Amino acid sequence: MKFRVDRDVLAEAVAWTARTLPVRPPVAVLAGMLLEADENGLALSGFDYEISARAEISADIAEHGRVLVSGRLLADICKSLPAKPIDLSVDGTKVLVTCGSARFTLLTLPVEDYPALPDMPTRSGTVAADVLAHAVAQVAVAAGRDDTLPILTGIRVEVEGDTVTLAATDRYRLAVREFGWKPETPGASLQALVPAKTLADAAKSMTGEVELSLSAGTGGAGMIGLSANGRRTTSRLLEGEFPKYRSLLPSESTSFATVETAVFLDAVRRVSLVAERNTPVRLNFAPGELVLEAGSGEEASATEAIEAQLDGPEIAIAFNPTYLVDGLNALDSSHARLAFTTSTKPAVITGGSADGEAGSGADYRHLLMPVRLSG
Repeated sequence: MKFRVDRDVLAEAVAWTARTLPVRPPVAVLAGMLLEADENGLALSGFDYEISARAEISADIAEHGRVLVSGRLLADICKSLPAKPIDLSVDGTKVLVTCGSARFTLLTLPVEDYPALPDMPTRSGTVAADVLAHAVAQVAVAAGRDDTLPILTGIRVEVEGDTVTLAATDRYRLAVREFGWKPETPGASLQALVPAKTLADAAKSMTGEVELSLSAGTGGAGMIGLSANGRRTTSRLLEGEFPKYRSLLPSESTSFATVETAVFLDAVRRVSLVAERNTPVRLNFAPGELVLEAGSGEEASATEAIEAQLDGPEIAIAFNPTYLVDGLNALDSSHARLAFTTSTKPAVITGGSADGEAGSGADYRHLLMPVRLSG
């Protein structure tokens, strides 16, 4: 195998493919990246039996072939090379990488032991890459990080016709986002539970129009695939029953508050500086004003008042400041609208407008469980 390729093009493709490679692979070949050169150009692949990634790029191919090399090492080398064309060739059990006056020799891994990448599931529909990436990022903040509860580390994907709903929860918060897409089959109904980190990483790296493919499968055979502009990635789905999250969303609320998002965020960050680990920030809503408090009189404390609109009875409620910041950060509206029932029941944050009405960001809902206030 022998080819020449633009340094930036190869470095980007190698970095994108290498991001899915396992840090501690169970077998050595799974740390490898498969390079395949033929008349169609150069393809780079990685696979660990759970997640696969494949990038196809243009290259001047002098000799066809395939070789397996350490993916992370190749990525480190490519990003450090000067801005000149890269020449790569195979000589027996070694790979020679030349760029300007820099030369590297890499050992190959046994390509015959490398597993075949899974086929992409049948295409389910398409969606703009920026829409998908933003929606996934909004819900991924609420996904669990505890691998002992794998179901909560996923994002629930529900397709009903031309609407996709994403949901994630770690039991203390819940994020739900709806967006439109172009289904392959009108009226399609699909459900899947996708690892949140995998979906977020894949979605934010796609450009243009993304082909989304879902295969429910049985016995752990379910898979999701994303493909766009010569890049494709697949992931096995998580098994298990996702919580019935719709029952957690309040059917009605007694108070609504509207606060400018940026001002609210800054105030929460400031007062939470004195909040010790796992201690809440207290929010006191009154007509025209929101007073934020953290800490106690016996130790460091902070308080700040900002403007707020309130429709309904006054309410005092407390939240984990990190979760509150995550929820506000996920909004794409100038104002945050908070809906309350009581100080001990979940509150729902959505995008709002300056006049206190639900804004264009109402397709995103972030539910927060309150922290009980003493007394």
